[in-house]
Amino acid sequence: MMLKAMGFALDIRRPCLGDALPETMDEHAGAIIFGGPMSANDKESWITREIDWIGVPLKEQKPFLGVCLGAQMLALHLGGTVGSHAEDRVEIGYYPIQPVNGGDCISDWPQKVYQWHRESFTLPREAKLFASGEHFENQAYRYGSAAYGIQFHPEVTRLTMHRWVVTGAYRFSLPGAQKADEHLSGHLIHDSAVKNWLSQFLQRWLMQVPEMMQKTA
Repeated sequence: MMLKAMGFALDIRRPCLGDALPETMDEHAGAIIFGGPMSANDKESWITREIDWIGVPLKEQKPFLGVCLGAQMLALHLGGTVGSHAEDRVEIGYYPIQPVNGGDCISDWPQKVYQWHRESFTLPREAKLFASGEHFENQAYRYGSAAYGIQFHPEVTRLTMHRWVVTGAYRFSLPGAQKADEHLSGHLIHDSAVKNWLSQFLQRWLMQVPEMMQKTA
């Protein structure tokens, strides 16, 4: 894992299984909320608690990254909305995105990124969009100096992809979804560029905390 290679220890919490979240970020260099099959609009108490908890890293100005569901949770916390595409489209597979508003200064963008979502978010007030897509406009944004949300999945490995295309095969009939073979062939073509982007992004995202390299993320 890239964060381990950068010198960070990992503190993995699973709120859906009852794990508590830190009351302060004093012992953590940053926080990441990943994706999942649930909706940020679901009413389970753990989802509400996790969305509310995002205020902890934001208040303490610690690096925060929301990936897919995590980006939607961040948007909700900041007053945005989360919902389905107006034409019920999805993004399941590899799709092109474009840097906007200076997003090309963050890192070298891949031609396509891996997606697996049927909902997206509106851009929160005071957030800055820095990557856009054709059917789902809001693909990546920044709030403040250290909070980011990205709709796509740069963290996915080929093993993860194999699992998703089996367990989620029923979704391939949805409007806009790509078939399993397109996922796997796309990984061979685009994964190197995606991982290069992720490596550059993580280093820039965490560069403000070099003195905390022995703390957890």
